[in-house]
Amino acid sequence: MLPKQAERQTPSSKSSTYTGIIIGISVIIPLVVAALFFLPHPNIQVGFQLSLLPFFNAICNSITAILLLGSLYFIKHGERQWHMRCNLAAVGLSVLFLISYVIYHSLAPETHFGGKGFIRYVYFFILITHILLAAVIVPFVLITLLRALQGNFDRHKKIARITWPLWFYVAVSGVLVYILISPYYPH
Repeated sequence: MLPKQAERQTPSSKSSTYTGIIIGISVIIPLVVAALFFLPHPNIQVGFQLSLLPFFNAICNSITAILLLGSLYFIKHGERQWHMRCNLAAVGLSVLFLISYVIYHSLAPETHFGGKGFIRYVYFFILITHILLAAVIVPFVLITLLRALQGNFDRHKKIARITWPLWFYVAVSGVLVYILISPYYPH
């Protein structure tokens, strides 16, 4: 058996463990999402209507955006508990969104945007920035959350100033992408 001191993790070893987990999650999520667009979709019958999932995802993104606005409001007014609750709920909804997104895109046929003219450029600008920032935001959210949970509020505040606007943009742009492509989903 190891002595008690050797069994305990030092703060730096805990930090490197968390860093490894954050890096792992931040790499795995974009790889899984990218794989959805390159792997063949199986023709599996599911026990629910897949066409409801994009709407559900838009609702998750909408509520996440509202929670992020609430989070900002509460921290500006010194309400740390409500700030924390809003952020934890936003993280939970983002996880739920991701699960739903993976299920939908692994089972449903691909949907192509059918708009023409200027709206096509608007759609693809929003879509591309949404996709890129959705990949980038994962480590930012996890690091921001970790720093808050560790009580490292100075460093939390510093990174939150970057995380919040990026996350808010991802949530709102996700809703806009849904609104623009929803007429082209198969029914």
